Amino acid sequence: MRTTKPYLIAEMGVNFYDTARAEGITPMEAAKRYVDGAAEAGCDCAKFQSYKAGTIVSKNSPAYWDLTKEPTRTQYDLFRKHDSFGEAEFAELCDYTHAKGMDFTSTPFDYASADYLEKYVDFYKISSSDLSNLPFIEHIGAKGKPVVISVGAAYLSEVDEAVRALKGAGCGDITLLHCVLSYPTSPDDANLRVIETLRRDFPGVKVGFSDHVAPDPTMMTLATAYLLGAEVIEKHFTLDKSLPGNDHYHSGDVEDFRRAVANFRFIDRVLGSPEKTVLPCEEIPRREARRSLVLTRDMRAGEVIRKEDLMPKRPGTGIPAKFEDIVVGRSVKQDLPEDTVLIWDMV
Repeated sequence: MRTTKPYLIAEMGVNFYDTARAEGITPMEAAKRYVDGAAEAGCDCAKFQSYKAGTIVSKNSPAYWDLTKEPTRTQYDLFRKHDSFGEAEFAELCDYTHAKGMDFTSTPFDYASADYLEKYVDFYKISSSDLSNLPFIEHIGAKGKPVVISVGAAYLSEVDEAVRALKGAGCGDITLLHCVLSYPTSPDDANLRVIETLRRDFPGVKVGFSDHVAPDPTMMTLATAYLLGAEVIEKHFTLDKSLPGNDHYHSGDVEDFRRAVANFRFIDRVLGSPEKTVLPCEEIPRREARRSLVLTRDMRAGEVIRKEDLMPKRPGTGIPAKFEDIVVGRSVKQDLPEDTVLIWDMV
């Protein structure tokens, strides 16, 4: 029986900044609350994002998100709201996350972040937005750590280029996350069968799913991804889905993640073993519900059994019905009443 679940990453992103503002606490206090929530929900990893606005985006980059949810009109202005953390803060979060029994990582969006994170992250996570940034991918791949990379908004050929870049840099532990780079992703656009495509086309590389579908009470999207073979699952995490901001409305909260973990464990239970055999729980039904050869009339010792003298009936404690051809033509060894369940000693 399988006793595993997918490796579950809680993508904190920068949601904790909004929580800090809403509750009047520091961003670090909020970030630690997020780590607490992820640990409580059963996650395996807490993931953050490491960047400075000036190294990720030009000041002239327009917004591409839903302005009714996040009214900030340029990418630069949005990133400036959430870029106060540096190495010292992520070092503190790394220690705090490890103390909670989870792995720690943060997505670097520039070379400086990639370099200082090397001391802290258990693996590197590369954003879909950097899938075509091959020099950056090679820089990270050369560091000797496992790399998880999302492949949203990409052609398969671009995924192949990224994988080749990582392997060429010496990275031997690669995980591809199917992703749709749309916030939130419509269920009609989730295209989870891409997980199967990636597993087929990139043997030797682990495959998972980075989810941007808005959570529902069943968390069925993540369960489906697991059933299709996702070994790693990442989803944005929040402590309050009602907060304003770019990510909260499509993030999962503690209860959503708990439901996802419960689904994974239930899937493992019902998938069970691939071995086709008789289970202990089936032994009694197998015996009582299968059919044996049963006499349709009274018979005297020495009479020859004809086909019409037999009817297959329950229970299955006698001669199995499949041996009818062997029994027909034999003689009964003793007087037997109608409805006798035949056993081999009787014929």
